[in-house]
Amino acid sequence: MSLFGKLFGFNKNTTLAPSDALSTEVNNAFSFLGTDMHSHLLPGIDDGAQTIEDSLTLIRGLIALGYTQLITTPHIKSDIFPNTTAIIQQALDTLKAALIENEIHIPIRAAAEYYIDDIFMDLLEKEPLLTLSGKELLVEFSFMFEPVRLPEIIFRIETKGYKPVLAHPERYPFYHQKYHVFADFKNRGCLLQLNTLSLTGYYGKPVKDIAERLLQDGLYDYCGTDIHHDRHLINLQKMLSTKVYTQLMNYPFQNKNLVL
Repeated sequence: MSLFGKLFGFNKNTTLAPSDALSTEVNNAFSFLGTDMHSHLLPGIDDGAQTIEDSLTLIRGLIALGYTQLITTPHIKSDIFPNTTAIIQQALDTLKAALIENEIHIPIRAAAEYYIDDIFMDLLEKEPLLTLSGKELLVEFSFMFEPVRLPEIIFRIETKGYKPVLAHPERYPFYHQKYHVFADFKNRGCLLQLNTLSLTGYYGKPVKDIAERLLQDGLYDYCGTDIHHDRHLINLQKMLSTKVYTQLMNYPFQNKNLVL
């Protein structure tokens, strides 16, 4: 059975064999984006790929989907994933060596997804941070609690010369009834990044509804897979037969402006 024929039987818990990830039937589907700027591909340092084999499977799948550049963004979250620039660079070097060994050719570099907490604020003051492009800095915060003094934090990030890119804003439930906050983020100089699968209902209907509204209102700047594992990959493939994919294709995301 072809991959497209199998897609309709998959759910979010379906596992994906490496050979399926290479199907030419999904080739170039996301080439209109070019760069995936939010992913968890470095092996064993966060909740993304756990082994080099995992990393290679996911990267093969992203190439088959048409991505031509990858900016991988491991978590830096002090109490769970206390990654440093050195740890991330070492994991990236290991992955690049494996890509060469396996003759997988795609430009890749590492930034980070910074969790906003006291440790982050300390890092912001003390050392250069890992950015997407230029001074664009991918940040996130708790899904459970609205951050305190966020406007002040955004201001401090910007006074350090960075431009905050808020990861998956649609996934913060405390903002679902405060839709005006998203425009306020933009007015304060933030960029907003959509998780591709948010539009499919993968994270639930409330997230899907907000993502659709933000897309319709033109508030997103970037689109990222936020890929962690093979279930994300198979669901990215599955969405290609839906109207969601057409919505994405027709939106002016800035991904192609990212230069590695």
